[in-house]
Amino acid sequence: MKKYTYILAGLLLVSGLGHAQKKNLKHVNKLFEMRAYKDAAEIYETKERNQTVLQNLADSYYYNTSLQKAVKTYRELFVEYGDSIDIEYHFRFAQALKGVKEYNEADKHLKMYYNKPINTLALIEQTDKTTPHNFKLKQIENKNSSSDFGLSFYGDNKVAFASGRNSENPNYTWNNLPYLDIYSATLSSQNVLEDIQPFSEAINTSSHESSPVFTKDGKTMYFNRTNTTRKKTDQERIAHIKIYKAELVDGEWTNVTALPFTSNSYSTEHPALSKDEKTLYFASDMPGTYGSFDIYKVAINEDGTYGEPENLGDTINTKHREQFPFISEFNVLYFSSIGHLGFGGLDVFRSNLVNDTFDKPVNLGSSINSSLDDFAYVIREKDNKGYVSSNKTGYDRVFGFSRVENPLTKYQVEGVVQDLNSKALLKGALVTLFDESDTVIQDTIVGDDAYYIFKIEPNKKYKVRGTQKAYIPQDVEFSTDSKGKVQHDIYLTLESFADAEERVKENEKGDVQVNLDKIFFDFDAAIIREDAANTLQVLVDLMKKYPSMEVEVSAHTDARGPDEYNLNLSKKRAASTLEYLVSQGIDRNRLKSIGYGEMQPLNACVKEGICDDREYDINRRCEFTILK
Repeated sequence: MKKYTYILAGLLLVSGLGHAQKKNLKHVNKLFEMRAYKDAAEIYETKERNQTVLQNLADSYYYNTSLQKAVKTYRELFVEYGDSIDIEYHFRFAQALKGVKEYNEADKHLKMYYNKPINTLALIEQTDKTTPHNFKLKQIENKNSSSDFGLSFYGDNKVAFASGRNSENPNYTWNNLPYLDIYSATLSSQNVLEDIQPFSEAINTSSHESSPVFTKDGKTMYFNRTNTTRKKTDQERIAHIKIYKAELVDGEWTNVTALPFTSNSYSTEHPALSKDEKTLYFASDMPGTYGSFDIYKVAINEDGTYGEPENLGDTINTKHREQFPFISEFNVLYFSSIGHLGFGGLDVFRSNLVNDTFDKPVNLGSSINSSLDDFAYVIREKDNKGYVSSNKTGYDRVFGFSRVENPLTKYQVEGVVQDLNSKALLKGALVTLFDESDTVIQDTIVGDDAYYIFKIEPNKKYKVRGTQKAYIPQDVEFSTDSKGKVQHDIYLTLESFADAEERVKENEKGDVQVNLDKIFFDFDAAIIREDAANTLQVLVDLMKKYPSMEVEVSAHTDARGPDEYNLNLSKKRAASTLEYLVSQGIDRNRLKSIGYGEMQPLNACVKEGICDDREYDINRRCEFTILK
């Protein structure tokens, strides 16, 4: 990002530093230290070109995105002093070369930096084949401003963004443009910002404010604000950034406070809220980073306090900059990075949350990323629409986008369904494929070979589920990668309830039943007695243990008494048993009741007067057959 996001440190230059001061080397080095890169470059150009002057001049052009001049100056630096130049200059020179699409030369310097071959053009080609979506971008028209970025969702119909449109603000020494304020607006169907209004003075100050994010109820806002005082570091004096929280009370933003884990000694920036609003993601250069800025998360407790910030680790973070996190409603992390290999400058990446861990980041591809800075990506996944900021036009601009599936990315997952213990193939098992929002994508009933296959896409999170009557379902989560692995072999091994639970048995008819102690009813009654309730608690516990289990409750009588009477009594007893299970928290949809009367005896006592009481008693019973 050209203007504000190298570190987005809003650097407040002491007034009076200008053309009137002596343009000696000490003075220009001071300008460079304070990141007044535009002014520093003008003066360095007048100085004798030793190694320090060339390094600082090249960096001044690089940080202010004057990349053609940066490339020319870095090239001069390496020709004159190549053997004595710090390795980090190879990285910055390579990024400047990428910015002007000189990829082959950039790769030579990246090879030296990473000590391994780098092929950016091959990376671009591969990414375009494996990125899950293609994007269509349209610049959002915003009159009266030379620089806007970081559009965020603000309720259903509004947006909020940072802008340097306020000409009354003091100029930012990095690029001599006005300091940033936060604005709200509505976005027309023609992608034009309308009814643009600055936030109140409680939010917008004489410093930088940016990166607003709001709770779903619109009553809490988190945002960046640059400190008004500088902190001396080992090499320079920096005004760091803090994340602030503000509350909307009676239509006014108030109670503006810095979050407790912020500091005057390091920056915290770019807040992003999880869907449940219990976790805040942000970028920081606090102690413990892998280098420059890393992505962190912190718990938001129910009482409004915060946990300890947690670094997302080296899968996400590099020794260079990772910034602008956004966590979608599907728990996909989007962020911008210059440390992961990309097209040049900041690129937008995505990482799926799989089993509570973010997987390897994936570049979103050339339809959204450019050779310059692309950042502040936000999306509503279900609508496939969002916003991203970029300086590829020369200034920071906001783009609206829509996305569609990338037709080049047709992967597949296949496997078989087996019994966990016997390894027998489970013919007739149902296999279902879910996407990251737990929506069913495909399902199939396997044949004699118990084989299934689904078409999938790269760089997405999936879940495949196997189910079979009288078996415990198995879920397997997986995330497709970007290295051309088009085949995923997942064997679903289901354990039967009969193997897992002692009380579950298969009878001679092949029905799988839960064997309980006998349930007794009072004569000519269908009310659940206390002793029966104690027995049924075993079934209640079992069904709570296995939430997918479905059971048929059947009641049977002996052959004594009229047929119709026995049938009606058994129906009442089965229904009464079902209602008791429902009263104990079992979903009614998981239960079925049926009364068989005297139609299914277990012995030969099929009419009155041919057996003793003990033999008739065998046929008076309730059975609990597992349907699913």
